[in-house]
Amino acid sequence: MPPVEESADSSAQVEQQQEVGTVKAEEEKTKAKEEAEAKAKAEAEAEAKEEAEAKAKAEAEAKAKAEAEAKAKAEAEAKAEAEAKAKAEAEAKAKAEAEAKTKAEAKKKEETQFSGYKLIKVDGGDLSGYREPNVVVDIGYGDRKYWAFTNEYGQLVRVIADEIILQDDSSEPVTSSGRYYSDEAKVPGVESDNFDEGHIIADSLGGVSNAYNITPQESTLNRYGDQAYMEKVIRDAGGATNFEAIITYPNTKTQVPSSYKYTYTIKGNKVVDKFDNVNPDEVNQSLGLTESKSSNSTSSSKNSTSSSKNSTSSSKNSTSSSENSTSSNTGGNISSVDTNGNGEVTIKEAKDAGFSMPITSDHWLYPYMRDNDGDGMVGE
Repeated sequence: MPPVEESADSSAQVEQQQEVGTVKAEEEKTKAKEEAEAKAKAEAEAEAKEEAEAKAKAEAEAKAKAEAEAKAKAEAEAKAEAEAKAKAEAEAKAKAEAEAKTKAEAKKKEETQFSGYKLIKVDGGDLSGYREPNVVVDIGYGDRKYWAFTNEYGQLVRVIADEIILQDDSSEPVTSSGRYYSDEAKVPGVESDNFDEGHIIADSLGGVSNAYNITPQESTLNRYGDQAYMEKVIRDAGGATNFEAIITYPNTKTQVPSSYKYTYTIKGNKVVDKFDNVNPDEVNQSLGLTESKSSNSTSSSKNSTSSSKNSTSSSKNSTSSSENSTSSNTGGNISSVDTNGNGEVTIKEAKDAGFSMPITSDHWLYPYMRDNDGDGMVGE
């Protein structure tokens, strides 16, 4: 029986060995798996770390780039701001220098113009009729610069303005009658029924109402004649430049002028208007240019006076007849009559061209003339 026992032991031994081998194989398998998993984990962690490092590096680079761009932008903005500031300072300096130069030139011009005259200030609405001798006064309303000069006798002899700026009733305090002031200076002579308180530069043209802009002016001349016409021409043109008025007197005692001479430029054309301080209707009648005239032709309250775009007047009920030439509807050459080329014909220009007064509405010249009272006749 011993061989049987030996066989059983061998079998058990084999089984035991097999079990050990199986366990060992399982252990090795488990170990290999664990090692593989550990390796995979390590590789994943390494990859994740690498990605994190790459991401961190990219973020750092992006941040550095953004900071660099922001810095460059800030520097560019600072440079642009500095350049803009320098430009603004340069422009301000140039402007200040230009203004200083203009001011200096204006001062020099004024000193030249005002040489021999004392510059004084007079309120635009001062009603005193007294004028100081040898003075110059600004008679422009607001910021306008209109200069009036008196001679040694206190007579207003000259008015100048580089530019005539029209009245602006939308921005300036103007009365319902188109005036800056309710009344005008009482210059000796205006108390006469035949004279208005006549502006050298009308309210409508930006002139004030003190004695340095007022002269006693024949009422018809002021309201309907050459004075009124001259003012309308400037208004219709939107203003004028190089304006000068020369006022002449018959003697050194009176404040009533004998004549006026206006020189100004409109639309590039130089205009010269000269007329006496007389009733143009009476002159026309004395020259035989009208046959008859209603006695109501010049009556109106003196308070409706002079030189305003809104001045009122009574209608001129003229019934005068004229020579056949006054009603001619035959066309003609306007350039031969309109000597100053401003597109409008004055009574004087028409008379100088040989036309008799009045010019009626059916005459070819009528559209080029000013019919102040709207009665269909000019120069009646």
